[in-house]
Amino acid sequence: MTRAQLDKRPGEVAAMFDGLAGRYDLLNDVLSAGQDRYWRRAVARIVAAGPGERVLDLAAGTGTSSVSFTASGATCVACDFSLGMLQAGKQRNAVENVTFVAGDALALPFADAQFDAVTISFGLRNTADPGQALAEMLRVTRPGGRLVVCEFSHLPVAGLDRVYHRALHTGGPAIARMLAQDPGAYAYLAETIAAWPDQRALARLIGTAGWTGIAWRNLSLGIVAVHRARRPAPAPGPAQ
Repeated sequence: MTRAQLDKRPGEVAAMFDGLAGRYDLLNDVLSAGQDRYWRRAVARIVAAGPGERVLDLAAGTGTSSVSFTASGATCVACDFSLGMLQAGKQRNAVENVTFVAGDALALPFADAQFDAVTISFGLRNTADPGQALAEMLRVTRPGGRLVVCEFSHLPVAGLDRVYHRALHTGGPAIARMLAQDPGAYAYLAETIAAWPDQRALARLIGTAGWTGIAWRNLSLGIVAVHRARRPAPAPGPAQ
């Protein structure tokens, strides 16, 4: 199976996830000890999609997260560049208010200002250019709309963070070998997590892309962080 490298060439990353599609949700559940369900619920609460709103779920994979955004009457576009993931998602999550669309986060196939909220969970670090991806998310979000980024992060205590990442680097591939016979893909994922910026640095990157009102919340002691922001609304025109 393809094992992507840290330069994150889109074709290699997509092929790697195509190969994982069949057992991706199971592996996430096992490797996170069930915490992935808690993370999805937290993201859904923070996105707070309302009736009639339109949500874009990027790096949606099989669409497991996308379904949660429609509970209150919103519609969701589940977008991913792995066709294998999308095909698996269509088979498992045939939900009326979820549409599956193939697309690259660096060049989204949507017109400007189409969505009330854009969210990406555990996918921003797999893009070749996170800054460009964040700028694309800004482009397709309506003025005043919101961004929610859920991503692996860093524990606030440096020593504990190093221990955690060592354990992730050895334990993840070992479990993946038993369940999916593909430790290489999960070694890549462990490497991208270790190389990813911490909470404050990611907040700066989001701000550089043009988002405002940036804040974050740590989940599971900082193993995961959820950042939220808004697209600035246009300034009011002069009084007539």
